[in-house]
Amino acid sequence: MTDTTETTESTDTAGVPVLPAPLADAVVVERDGAALHVRLNPAQQGDVLGTAALDGLLAVLDGLHACPGVRVLVLSSTGADFSLGADRTEYEEALAADASGAATRRAVDQAHRVCQALETTHVVSVARLHGRVVGAGLGLAAYCDLRVGADDCRFRMPEVALGLPPAWGGAMGRLVSEAGVARIRELFLTCTEFDAQTAHRIGLLHKIAPPDQLDAEVARVTRPLLRRDPAALALTRRMLAGYSRADRAADVSLLDSHILTAHLQQMRGRE
Repeated sequence: MTDTTETTESTDTAGVPVLPAPLADAVVVERDGAALHVRLNPAQQGDVLGTAALDGLLAVLDGLHACPGVRVLVLSSTGADFSLGADRTEYEEALAADASGAATRRAVDQAHRVCQALETTHVVSVARLHGRVVGAGLGLAAYCDLRVGADDCRFRMPEVALGLPPAWGGAMGRLVSEAGVARIRELFLTCTEFDAQTAHRIGLLHKIAPPDQLDAEVARVTRPLLRRDPAALALTRRMLAGYSRADRAADVSLLDSHILTAHLQQMRGRE
């Protein structure tokens, strides 16, 4: 596993962040006016959030600084599912190659950087969710400002059932902020799968639609955003981020990489 820290600093003539290979294979980027469509491309590594996908997302988000005309980012996936979570195989391989855990911590820290970039970018982010949305996939979606899901979506936070702490990208704090500690405590501890209607009821989905109407619903959500003043949008979402972070005054998400790596090391020692 490699730790890619270089991000794109260039855009093409259409004002789209340019991704170097092989990141362009992991994340597909297309601009439509003031909207940027970013699609996870699981053909490369399955419906999981591996190194290439995270590096690609971070490159896109960093590249938005050179795209002031972009007001909305729509995050989706070209696969059968939005995301089946983090790539645990990569973590295990990194730990096998470097028993100190440094490589694993760098990989998990990359997830934190992506989520923080998504939370602090100037554009409004909209998650388009379909199929299964699992673990880190739900954490990533939670960092989007608005979430629209197909009515047959299935959600789950399976980490505890897998013998792992839910330490990815600061997702626990974000989910608690979005849906409330009581609901998130139940979902983390029981690892119960839940449907789109439940996700909507507890605030993890803002809109739901039949699968064949999902794109139309996403368009209905994004259309008014594209008419808003860019400065007002950016300032409002920064204010909202500030208030939500006030609820996370004791944010321990920076420890995620250390917590997960230490647990993986302990599990490896018991084998």
